[in-house]
Amino acid sequence: MYRYVYNKEKSFCEKVHPKQVSLEFTRTPVKDSNSLYYALKKYVDEACADNKAALALSGGIDSAILAKLVPKGTRTYTFRCLVPGIKVLDETDSARRWAEANNLDHEIIDIYWEDIVPAADKCMLHKGAPIHSIEAQIYLAARRAVKEGKTKFILGENADIIYGGMNGLLAKDWLFAEFVERYTYVMPYKVLSNPLLPLEPYYSFEIDGHIDGHGFINTYFRQEALGTYTNACETAGIEFVGPYSKTYMECPIDYQRIRSGDTKYIVRELFRELYPGVEIPAKIPMPRPVNEWFAKWEGPSRSEFIPHCTDSMTGDQKWMVWCLERYLNILEENKYV
Repeated sequence: MYRYVYNKEKSFCEKVHPKQVSLEFTRTPVKDSNSLYYALKKYVDEACADNKAALALSGGIDSAILAKLVPKGTRTYTFRCLVPGIKVLDETDSARRWAEANNLDHEIIDIYWEDIVPAADKCMLHKGAPIHSIEAQIYLAARRAVKEGKTKFILGENADIIYGGMNGLLAKDWLFAEFVERYTYVMPYKVLSNPLLPLEPYYSFEIDGHIDGHGFINTYFRQEALGTYTNACETAGIEFVGPYSKTYMECPIDYQRIRSGDTKYIVRELFRELYPGVEIPAKIPMPRPVNEWFAKWEGPSRSEFIPHCTDSMTGDQKWMVWCLERYLNILEENKYV
């Protein structure tokens, strides 16, 4: 349902407990583009002080801003997932643009399904749980950074969550049941032969039959996302640095601006200041061709799952079911020994 195990009392087996990241760390308040700039600069400068930091560079504005803040010549990586014979979405051209504009040492890391499977296993073994579909490719890039002598990996994670980029989840004042349906990644009763519906995270942000969307994602989604990036980097043996994640909005979020199309407005303002006259690129999630990877997958075969439950699922949903089944197999094969 949540792509994360929030309840510390829950685990997939008695001897292995899922790792959780703490949200109890100091964060810098941000009220406008100027305060965001200096907060990000502070954290980037700290990470780059020993010249052993690398930057993950996407085609979006979050990492474009970080590209402006790291020292010239900084090693940067862009992930490109490939499917032989099929053209899939990638953001290397846009990322290369930011690298060239800021004189960065840019490398494109090509990733195939054959790379993803063993990487996913390693990340699941370290996390003690199934993983997000971007976790394996972050791990693969982080391993490259480690091999090149880097000790810190800077990523633009949490900007969307904190600053109002998740416009679909903030699009309206959601009724409780509507928000549960909208946010839940895979409904248990559609997949499992013996399902439960744990709604506790939703109830903690229920107000008069509605859900406080920004409050919910700034707690539960933020922890899930930090868990994804932290686990991928820890598994690779490198420190995850998330400059945006160390900040928070000091003033209430402006729902009206977001719902009129001005999403993530503080971040957008900073981008315009750092790249005057440059058009803001369209927002795309980190590309991963899950639809293509799972196009011929027949679904899970373990008894916990309903036969053919994935037939009408998206690739991202299929990944979650595939990952859960694979992790249960890992536990059954006793690979932790």
